[in-house]
Amino acid sequence: MLRKIRLMLAVVLFAMVTLLFLDFTGTLHAWFGWMAKIQFLPALFALNVGVVLFLLLLTLICGRVYCSVICPLGVFQDIVSWISARRKGKKHRFSYSPAMTWLRYSVLALFVVACIVGVGAFVALLAPYSSYGRIASNLFAPFWQWGNNVLAYLAERADSYAFYETDVWIKSMPTFVIALVTFIVLVVLAWRNGRTYCNTVCPVGTLLGAVSRFSLFRPVIDTEKCRNCRLCEKKCKASCIDIKNHRIDYSRCVACMDCLDACKHDALHYDSRWKKRSSAVSSAQSEAKSGASRRSFLTVAAMVTAGSVLRAQEKKVDGGLAPIIDKKKPKRMTPILPPGAKDKRHFAQHCTACQLCVSACPNGVLRPSTDLTRFMQPEMSYERGYCRPECKRCAEVCPTDAIDLKSLADKVSTQIGHAVFVKELCVVQRDGVSCGNCARHCPTGSILMVPENPDDPDSPKFPVVNVETCIGCGACENLCPSRPFSAIYVEGHERQRFV
Repeated sequence: MLRKIRLMLAVVLFAMVTLLFLDFTGTLHAWFGWMAKIQFLPALFALNVGVVLFLLLLTLICGRVYCSVICPLGVFQDIVSWISARRKGKKHRFSYSPAMTWLRYSVLALFVVACIVGVGAFVALLAPYSSYGRIASNLFAPFWQWGNNVLAYLAERADSYAFYETDVWIKSMPTFVIALVTFIVLVVLAWRNGRTYCNTVCPVGTLLGAVSRFSLFRPVIDTEKCRNCRLCEKKCKASCIDIKNHRIDYSRCVACMDCLDACKHDALHYDSRWKKRSSAVSSAQSEAKSGASRRSFLTVAAMVTAGSVLRAQEKKVDGGLAPIIDKKKPKRMTPILPPGAKDKRHFAQHCTACQLCVSACPNGVLRPSTDLTRFMQPEMSYERGYCRPECKRCAEVCPTDAIDLKSLADKVSTQIGHAVFVKELCVVQRDGVSCGNCARHCPTGSILMVPENPDDPDSPKFPVVNVETCIGCGACENLCPSRPFSAIYVEGHERQRFV
């Protein structure tokens, strides 16, 4: 019964998290957005003390159920392992292997150091929720969108507007490659050995494993009933049951309950750790094990404490002044951070590069950065749209509060950059025609068209930018008819301010 309950919860929660990254309409985030906020690392980075304490308390009582029920990367590995077992026709294919303690704690130590010094790329690579987010948004989402486009095509032929077509495009090739490599590595490891990644590389698994050594409830072997058939050991995808010595490594056990279902002699029970049972372990061995567990737990605790849908309708508007060709990204001296990111340092320390905001952005302005110092963290670019004043979807879905906007009033008052005009690229200068697209579409009225010759009102008019009121939304850059580079573009600010 415990295994069936665990499986049901895991499947439901996994589907909910996956749909968060697939949904491009923004509908599901209102219902399932809390799933991103209860993930361990996002809650830790957001300083959400309530969620972090709840997950630690849950682990202290029930073991690593977070890894087998809540974590989408863990459930994804279980799905791959289950498919592998059915393909091979081997339901009992695992065996006990000693813990690689030195590797686990070394990776955790490097992870904590990376969090402290702000090496976001390393943190993003190891964070389990972020890794799954990149897989879902880069590999699964295109198939979801293509399926939607097929339905939109069929619905249009039936005079129905139940579906609408959406663009399918790669937002960042380096991030796509990393997501693909991560997917292949995880599939290979899970296909062959189950939970290898969770118990050797994952920093969250190592941390919760140190806590689960002291869990109140855990699988317990009754040595009087055990017949050493090894069915439980062969069923354990965490490879943590040493049936020869009747010992379970609780730091690696993910409380999946598979071993309970496999035992045919009623020798395994999910019981309290203080319940009396037969054991061949001497008191001296127990004391030594307890001391080692206590030391490792305190070490990890110290390290953690130290570390702690509308599309742009004007997209193809050019006023008939220039051929419609794709825009190219200008070379910006300072990247444009999403509104609410506050400043470069705050954003780097809180963002886990999970790509949820990138997949949820209805305007196509967020994409993963290719800069090594901010690798895979979102930044703004306006070739496909601009940041609309009425939208704050990125702040609504961000689980770490790296993007923090309380209201739309804060959004339109936050200056994330300022517009810069390049006269040589303007169609007024280049083609000798009148334009004014940038001034007409500026939502803050920060752009005025001024005659080149003040004494001649009929002289060509060029835009003048008021950098004090410009918020850097990118409407001018996106709607500028100049191709392939806009004659007016946005330069980012390292520290955002209210205007």
